Amino acid sequence: MKKKATFVYAAVLALLLSSCGGNAAPAETAAPNDDTLTASETAADTAPQTAGSVPAELAKSIGNPVAGFDAEGALTYGGDPSALVVGDTLYLYVGHDTSKNDSYVMPDYLCYSTKDMVNWSYEGSVLKMTDVSWADKNSAWAGQVARHYDEAAGKDRYYLYFCSWASTDDGKQSIGVAVSDSPAGPFTDIGAPLINGSFTTNETSAWNDIDPTVWIDEDENGEEHRYLMWGNSKLYVCELNEDMISVRDYDGDGEITFGKDVRSKIAPDSFTEAPWIYRRQDGNGRYYGDYYLFYAYSWREHMAYATTGDLMEGKLYYQDIIMKPTATSNTNHMAVVDFLGKTWFIYHNGSLPGGSGYRRVACAVPLEFYSDGAVAYVDESAAGAFGTVSAITSLNGDVLEHEWFNNSLGDDAYPYKDKKLGSVLSKTSESDRQWVIKQGSSSPDDPFTVSIESENKPGLYITVRDGQVVLSQDYDGKMAEAQTFRTVEGLAGSGVSFEPLGAPGTYLTLSGGALTLTDGTDAQAASFTVETTDK
Repeated sequence: MKKKATFVYAAVLALLLSSCGGNAAPAETAAPNDDTLTASETAADTAPQTAGSVPAELAKSIGNPVAGFDAEGALTYGGDPSALVVGDTLYLYVGHDTSKNDSYVMPDYLCYSTKDMVNWSYEGSVLKMTDVSWADKNSAWAGQVARHYDEAAGKDRYYLYFCSWASTDDGKQSIGVAVSDSPAGPFTDIGAPLINGSFTTNETSAWNDIDPTVWIDEDENGEEHRYLMWGNSKLYVCELNEDMISVRDYDGDGEITFGKDVRSKIAPDSFTEAPWIYRRQDGNGRYYGDYYLFYAYSWREHMAYATTGDLMEGKLYYQDIIMKPTATSNTNHMAVVDFLGKTWFIYHNGSLPGGSGYRRVACAVPLEFYSDGAVAYVDESAAGAFGTVSAITSLNGDVLEHEWFNNSLGDDAYPYKDKKLGSVLSKTSESDRQWVIKQGSSSPDDPFTVSIESENKPGLYITVRDGQVVLSQDYDGKMAEAQTFRTVEGLAGSGVSFEPLGAPGTYLTLSGGALTLTDGTDAQAASFTVETTDK
């Protein structure tokens, strides 16, 4: 549904109230009756306004990312998302990114929760690597939590499968498991790796054994199977015992053997890492059809999927790429879960200030299936499932867009910091003209400021730098002011104008196919309508 954005003009009311010693009323509050006005207030009400001096409030969009904060609301990075649904709550887990450079520094796993995919709560740290005796203290690499009924305890328990460098196994990446009575932790490691890296003897690197994914369901005979799959470049699978912390003797010979009980699969095309098992459910909650294996494909990492009818014995059939590399992270890692009547695709990018492939954040969008079971393509989205996208059009009729570009496969192209902005640029798509209006980055409490993010290139904002206006990532975490604009009544007398906080007295101006900064003399080109559409 499209709608014109609402502009709130508050200057006159603020002057009236301030002269009486009061606070500015909400935008919906009516002005006092005329017989209560003093002479000075009447003069203020009728005094002419200087162009660009009347604040205008734009509605702000919610959207992605869905995490990225701690208990105090401070910026907090975390990647490799996984998710678990328990009743009416979805729990989201990430490895906590604390790196200051281009390396992985991940001391613990963090948990968030939501009941509606809009409002998220920080549950805290659920497993610290300092509490895992065999693991590297800064390598909380990708993990996943599963719920399973513990017969001996008579209750559900929760199992966090994770990976880290094992000091007890020549420093190789190995698979671990930690246990909790709550999905929000804390989790306690079992004291040793579940799968040592050296056990998978066909390994070609010390990090083949990473990124565990777990799946539990019943076969047609009602027998429960508990699958664990993992790998980087190589792909491994086994079944777990009912205790969830030991490998099942799959062939029944009394020994746990690589090649028989733990198997090396032929990986699907361009498999890199980040496997995630998923299966669809019917209206009664019963699983049906093939298993889906979502995974990271090639480099920079795309998202792709394969299917199979049997996780242990069957061949994995490559199907398709469903997401391109993101605009802000070299890696990606997905979780696919059913919640609130939808299937959700949860992934990571580097869209927070200072973000990158080493300082990531989780995002979520709905995942759609075609009637034949094929997975629909997934576009990276700043608005997510519940936000709004906006078309920004100057009063002279020019529509603001960014240049079209595919996210590069080459690491040296990043970060993006100088993409063109204008109108009628060559080879653009509709999504290149969609913007997400967010609260001003440098002024979180000022309703009359905004930051303008690209919908299809999340993390890239309209930025004023060295007198130029470009589309750029806040790659060093220092561009908040350069990406924040004061919103004022349109210089042409209608619409809205955007005044950069870092360059007061100048305004975004769309003219001659280019977005520039001017003094606003061409008021039509420096005034805009903002039309929003619900996602």
